[in-house]
Amino acid sequence: MSIINSKIKPFKATAFQNGKFVDVSDATVAGKWSVFVFYPADFTFVCPTELGDLADVYPEFQKLGVEIYGVSTDTHFAHKAWHDTSDTIAKIKYPLVGDPTGTLTRNFDVMIEEEGLALRGTFVVNPQGEIKIAEIHDNGIGRDAKELLRKVQAAQYVASHPGEVCPAKWTPGASTLKPSLDLVGKI
Repeated sequence: MSIINSKIKPFKATAFQNGKFVDVSDATVAGKWSVFVFYPADFTFVCPTELGDLADVYPEFQKLGVEIYGVSTDTHFAHKAWHDTSDTIAKIKYPLVGDPTGTLTRNFDVMIEEEGLALRGTFVVNPQGEIKIAEIHDNGIGRDAKELLRKVQAAQYVASHPGEVCPAKWTPGASTLKPSLDLVGKI
């Protein structure tokens, strides 16, 4: 069974955000667009480049009403320590969720069981709690925040424009497609 269009499973966790520990749960994300960005571990190498890239683009996600959740199997205490010692991580304003039990990581099926770490998984969740985008990368391959932003914009467009779809490389304002019998074989 595909994870696409499935509902996120219940969870409760603690995150570090803006100098505070905050509770995060499935109830927290209900009713708004959310992006879960799983990464292997704090104090690593590719992870800060991705999380920093997301921090740079975070205001654009906020304009769309989207919350970002960075998630690893580290504790929220480790997230704070990393924030306090890394200039890149210090600029992050979105929640860094601690998942030391691996519940959330397993819920999204990105746990590397033998290592207790997460794969690089990205999940876009709509306000109804349904997963609309799911991507999983090998841990040696970093992600691009601007491309993720474009995909979120496309998901939001499709959600608000029934009967239309966004072609490859679509950006806001570009033409969309309206699948129909007349369109078959003409693209």
